[in-house]
Amino acid sequence: MAIKGSKKIECAPVRYVAAIFGVTGLVGKELARRLLSSSKCQWKVYGIARAPQIKETIQNPNYHFISCNLQNPSETRQKLSSLGDVTHVFWVTWASQFRLDSAECCEENKVMMSNVLNAILARAKELKHVSLQTGTKHYISLQEPFNAREVRYYDEQCPRASTGHNFYYVLEDLLHERLDGKIPWSIHRPGFILGCSHRTLYNLIGSLCVYGMICKKLKLPFVFGGTRECWEEMCIDASDARLVAEQHIWAATTETIQSPHGQAFNAINGSGFTWKETWPAIGMKFGLVGFESDNMMFCQDFMFSTTMADKGGIWKEIVMQEGLVQTEMNDLANWEFLDILFRFPRKMLGTRNKVDGLGFTMRFQTLDSILFWIDVMREEKLIP
Repeated sequence: MAIKGSKKIECAPVRYVAAIFGVTGLVGKELARRLLSSSKCQWKVYGIARAPQIKETIQNPNYHFISCNLQNPSETRQKLSSLGDVTHVFWVTWASQFRLDSAECCEENKVMMSNVLNAILARAKELKHVSLQTGTKHYISLQEPFNAREVRYYDEQCPRASTGHNFYYVLEDLLHERLDGKIPWSIHRPGFILGCSHRTLYNLIGSLCVYGMICKKLKLPFVFGGTRECWEEMCIDASDARLVAEQHIWAATTETIQSPHGQAFNAINGSGFTWKETWPAIGMKFGLVGFESDNMMFCQDFMFSTTMADKGGIWKEIVMQEGLVQTEMNDLANWEFLDILFRFPRKMLGTRNKVDGLGFTMRFQTLDSILFWIDVMREEKLIP
């Protein structure tokens, strides 16, 4: 019963401090935005990336950007010395100097995370959670024999691939060694990520946007170059950066689902799609026409890395004429990535059963995700 004349007691929002490693990437940018605009908690955010910011993209007094080469242990200790108040670590970065499935790639990523843990763990006495982002490639090795027609849906309990090198395993093992039983931690495994950034190596939206704008400029057909299977069937899950970021936050702040021994979650849109169904809508979003038949869009012999290799000058013209943010073509587009993605030789599909069962309900239709992020690219003046 309320007491007459009593005042309602307002509870102050919980205050947290996040360190986002890879803040300029697809998910890192969205993580920072969502944390700083949260109505549930008050967040102070440290955004860490190797390259310095071209301009201040986040205007918020609670945001602090740190440029740091995490491969350098002394620089890492120095630059991260102010992070003693961190309560949550979000690891959404990786080192890409070496081939993805190489021992060298495993070692450089282990060194980078080790340097950070050495710098933070001794200082951050209030650390509550560490969140690691890897990917659904956790479930396969391209060095294993496979049946291209086989469809298998991977859940978080599937065993690791037995051949090849995978730096995801190395990072998981490192967190198990350094955190297990002491600090809750989680792993998030997206498919190909849909978001907006000009600092991301595997950037599907950026690649599609540059390709579409060049096709429009030169009046070229908007061709899908890949295998018939990748055109007509779903081979890899899509993951909207909004969903992946929100899932990181959900796992990091929901104590009832946390484990001091690590907890893995697939982070995928969860809706089926095919490029055959979505490609015409993407082309129309770019103002392209001429989709009267599949034969005008699909070409198995078309290679992006070959066709677009000499189009850097065209992209510079578009940037200048449209008054866009200054970027080189390769800042936004990765043609080799498109060739690999659209010719992926096996199914790499996950389930959402675990997150659905634990109450994480955010979902996206993949076409809606693509069209949304094209609009964001336009809003940020990265494309016309």
